Amino acid sequence: MNEAVRVSARPSRIETIAAFLAIYLIWGSTFLAIRFAIQSIPPLLTAGTRHLVAGALLLAWALWKGERPTRQGLRAGLILGFLFFFVSHGLLHWAELNVPSGVAALVIAIEPAIVALLLPLLRLGPPPRGITWAGLALGAVSVGLLFHPDVSAEPGALVGLVAVLISAISWSLGIVYARKIQPANGSTLNAALPLLCGAVMLLIGSLARGEQVGQVTTPSLVGLLFLIFFGSLIAFSAYAWLLKHFEPTLVATHTYVNPIVAVLLGWAFAGEKLTVSIALSMALAILAIWLVNRGQSRA
Repeated sequence: MNEAVRVSARPSRIETIAAFLAIYLIWGSTFLAIRFAIQSIPPLLTAGTRHLVAGALLLAWALWKGERPTRQGLRAGLILGFLFFFVSHGLLHWAELNVPSGVAALVIAIEPAIVALLLPLLRLGPPPRGITWAGLALGAVSVGLLFHPDVSAEPGALVGLVAVLISAISWSLGIVYARKIQPANGSTLNAALPLLCGAVMLLIGSLARGEQVGQVTTPSLVGLLFLIFFGSLIAFSAYAWLLKHFEPTLVATHTYVNPIVAVLLGWAFAGEKLTVSIALSMALAILAIWLVNRGQSRA
């Protein structure tokens, strides 16, 4: 069986449900938490801090359990830290200065389509066929709708949307490569090392940009704490665990739910617009992901 679709020993149903709920619901709410956090804390500093604290806690737990870093694990941590956190999360946090949290989530929602394209390009899976191509086309249309003036007319929004698209591509590369380069054992270290490596890169980037912290507001502090303990510590641990047990396209189905949660929370708690373009983009994105996953399952 191809290494890209190799699965580890089957986990329990309770573990699986809990892990998928974490990446479905918690990650859907992190888009709004990012928006609140970066109101008074610079974006790269926000991202670097959340991942540094979460990574340090996970590393301590892994060492206490007897897990020890290996050369392969450190190499994977550097690569995935760069793709997942420095590029993807760095751009996402920066983009939300100008892009509504719900809109950012809708762009990120095309990750399964990007994964479906990357797997054959990197010779890690079969090429898209039939229904998968229809899903890829709909995914492109769903993102294109977000460039409509009723969404992207605000200053900086257009550049921000491009940044979020690059963020989605970088994360998708991480999804594809994670199963190939990470050690088969040491699930806690598999989560901790990329977090720590990415955090160091983000904090260096923050210093290079000259980011400074002024008066931190209560919403920003609450948002940062939520990102640390829920978005990074709990959800990414569940994500790293799922990538070791399930196919990349199945794990990427969190993008079914994330944009719905993010759009509704942004509308309810941050006064973000819910335009026709956004609603149509959300419907097309969900349909696109369903078609891609259905096509991949048949393949």
